[in-house]
Amino acid sequence: MQALAPLMESNVYVHFLKGQEVDFSFSLTSVGRFRANVFKSLKGTGAVFRHIREDIPNLAEINAPKVLPDLLKSAGLFLVTGPTGSGKSTTLAAALHHLNQTTRQHIITLEDPIEIIHTSQQCLVTQREVGQHSKSFSNALRAALREDPDVILVGELRDSETIRLALTAAETGHLVLASLHTRSAAASIDRIVDVFEGSEKSMVRTQLSESLIGVASQMLYCPIQGQKQCAAFEVMVATPAIRHLIREGKTSQIHNAIQTGSTYGMQTMAQAMQAAQA
Repeated sequence: MQALAPLMESNVYVHFLKGQEVDFSFSLTSVGRFRANVFKSLKGTGAVFRHIREDIPNLAEINAPKVLPDLLKSAGLFLVTGPTGSGKSTTLAAALHHLNQTTRQHIITLEDPIEIIHTSQQCLVTQREVGQHSKSFSNALRAALREDPDVILVGELRDSETIRLALTAAETGHLVLASLHTRSAAASIDRIVDVFEGSEKSMVRTQLSESLIGVASQMLYCPIQGQKQCAAFEVMVATPAIRHLIREGKTSQIHNAIQTGSTYGMQTMAQAMQAAQA
């Protein structure tokens, strides 16, 4: 534990001493930047570290959907989803980097923890860490709406209050980028709606149908054994047909709509993998 304590901010260390596992990021000069999870177990204190690339990739480098730059021009909610370790944070960072280089806006990021550090270029970028700069995602998002942002990144939609605020932000003219631990666009819609109860579900479906601009669900694959992993994306664009399916709760039909929506830049994961291997 003596080796880990100097890596933690004081508030993180206090949480750990109270018996809580902690997530945080840190930089070591001439070594790099890392994300850490420190926990207690039967055998004592344990830690897992993940290296964070400090150079921010552009959209082409991560094989991002070709329709993504156009979607980022709109106000609304855009979701990046996928299992743990699938590269969601990298995709979101590349999207912000694109905006930072090509537009003049105020970008606020709400993260837990802050992974990739963005330097203001064409945009003013304000990065806030939940736990250090704000108590929760919902508190941070509520405050962000009073800070005149154009773009808000929400590291994760964890609870109903955060989702509700994100939808409100998207409805009121902001571009909101957020992540979910879901494996498909349809599952992402269901996950958001299922957080709510009773009559609220219908209201949230309506809000989603009006404010969602798209979903990119990703996974990593290795094109050639032993080589660097690449990202493949299922892409859903919120066309009028997709919005109707969301509003009516017909998420089981979304996959077919994506499959036939290539004109709009949509593709299923199977289509993405097939194109990658062609």
